[in-house]
Amino acid sequence: MSRKVKLTILGCGNSAGVPEIGNYWGACDPNEPRNRRTRASIALQDEKTTFIVDTGPDFRDQLNRENITHVDGIFYTHAHSDHIGGIDELRVFSKRTKSMIPLYGDQKTIDEIRYRFEYMFNDIDDGLYPAVCSTHAFHDHEYGQIKHFGTIPAIPFVQDHGYRESLGIRVGDLAYSTDMVNLNDAALETLKGVRVWIADAAGYKMPKNYVHATLEQIFKLNETIRAEQVYITHMAAFMDYKTLCDELPSGYAPAYDGLTLETTVD
Repeated sequence: MSRKVKLTILGCGNSAGVPEIGNYWGACDPNEPRNRRTRASIALQDEKTTFIVDTGPDFRDQLNRENITHVDGIFYTHAHSDHIGGIDELRVFSKRTKSMIPLYGDQKTIDEIRYRFEYMFNDIDDGLYPAVCSTHAFHDHEYGQIKHFGTIPAIPFVQDHGYRESLGIRVGDLAYSTDMVNLNDAALETLKGVRVWIADAAGYKMPKNYVHATLEQIFKLNETIRAEQVYITHMAAFMDYKTLCDELPSGYAPAYDGLTLETTVD
């Protein structure tokens, strides 16, 4: 039986967010509320499951803003700090449910998280601080295949993030590709036919960016993917919302914190 899954953009900012520390807005108009960007993250929700992609430094405020009161699991795209820095907030959910929260990612990401936040995975002080999270690393054969995150079916795929790999995720006819500079043939095959693609274009108009796609690269990739609508994410303070709206061709638009989309899954 088909059912609806809601995708919420919790944050569409780059690693510094907008405004940057020091209340620096760069080229962004501070009077445009859609220029206020927290670190990149999304929420996936159906009637039973709430699944989060990345827990950046703004995780607590993002969930309070969207009135998300429970979390069933986390999908990590990679282990850069702007995507994992809010992991401590999971302690609240684990305490309330008296259960461990599953974390999903590639082996390198899981290993880095377990090393940097060792205390989240082991009981400390005779149980005074119990373990909060369990981990589940993807194997190579799982990419491009449907995985079930609670009751939400989704497909993970590998992305090129320059000096390392990251993971993207497809749910129904929606897909999310933050922190990537390019996609291989397997990823493109997974993305073919999506209706909406949320894509990192932090490289904007640069001649070359080694870790983030430029707008021209996104346009080129979408010639294969053929998404009807592309939302740009992971945006920096030099990327003003209204300016982007005026610059981008039909079918392309900047994302903004709080944007919601919907897809149907079986």
